[in-house]
Amino acid sequence: MSDQNELKVVDGRRLRSERCKKTILDACEQLLGEGHLVPTAQMISDKAGVPIRTFFRHYPDMESLFYAVDESLKPKYERIFEETVSAGTLSERIESAVEVHARSFEENKALLKSTQAQLWRYQAIQDNYARVNRGLRKDLDKRIPELKEIDRDAREIIDGLASIEMWVRLRDHQKLSKARSTRIIQQSIELILRNGL
Repeated sequence: MSDQNELKVVDGRRLRSERCKKTILDACEQLLGEGHLVPTAQMISDKAGVPIRTFFRHYPDMESLFYAVDESLKPKYERIFEETVSAGTLSERIESAVEVHARSFEENKALLKSTQAQLWRYQAIQDNYARVNRGLRKDLDKRIPELKEIDRDAREIIDGLASIEMWVRLRDHQKLSKARSTRIIQQSIELILRNGL
């Protein structure tokens, strides 16, 4: 076999391998979207239409798969940090910041719930979640620069109010609407910023 033919064979194998990995990733994302917060390897391989051996050839363990899923979805959920910062009064900027974050939380609800369900299991998920929370904090600083000047305890309370956990609590546990949840967070942040602790 010539060198050129060997290269074609290798390239063809690599292409098939990449397509198979993408099929597995897509299947996992679909299962998350359907509400399967902790999909098993068997569920994912069945959804992808690949043998379980093939699944584990591409992803030797579930942590490597969830890391790949996070890398695949990262551009979608990190778009929040690229959005234009609104000008205006303090109230308007708080409203804009909370609405941008709320929209991102809603758009990525399945991934957030899966992350929370599996946070204790995998170091990769813990690292990614910590990175996202650092990004959310920096984004708030960018949108509401007054946060850099307030008491440290007050700042931690505001981060708690603006957190993924608070959003999940209001929306899922307390069953509040998106509009009401957004309003509660906005008003609470403004109250602390204007009046202190």
